[in-house]
Amino acid sequence: MDVCGTIEVILGQKPRAVWSVSPEATVYEAIAMMAEKNVGALLVMEEGKLVGIVSERDYSRKVMLKGKTSRNSHVHEIMTTELTTAHPRETVEDCLRFMTEKRIRHLPVVADGELRGVISIGDLVKQVISAQSATLDQLKDYIAGGYPS
Repeated sequence: MDVCGTIEVILGQKPRAVWSVSPEATVYEAIAMMAEKNVGALLVMEEGKLVGIVSERDYSRKVMLKGKTSRNSHVHEIMTTELTTAHPRETVEDCLRFMTEKRIRHLPVVADGELRGVISIGDLVKQVISAQSATLDQLKDYIAGGYPS
């Protein structure tokens, strides 16, 4: 599969907002924000630095299944701290492969120590479908004789 494009292209097409939460926030506050923003994960930021990520998966496995309560648990207790990040110049294909292998759904994008955004597996799939659709349209035009010479 040859998927053109970089993560930078995807970030340029997304809204600039990156939703985050403090490590001291309650899990309830984090889940409520995810519901409000219609996202499956939040970056965990402390003093402007990326320190983790908390997802619906973290909630279901580390709170709900262990009998804890979301109002009495804090994000720092359940967040994922071993983060893998992408660089804006990485290819869509490489990130898609990596996220699939690691079974992660959200990938912070960092360049020069600065958070540039976050991409989801859905963002990557959307880009692949868009690229494939454009290729099919070009092939149809070529076959029909409508391709400019």
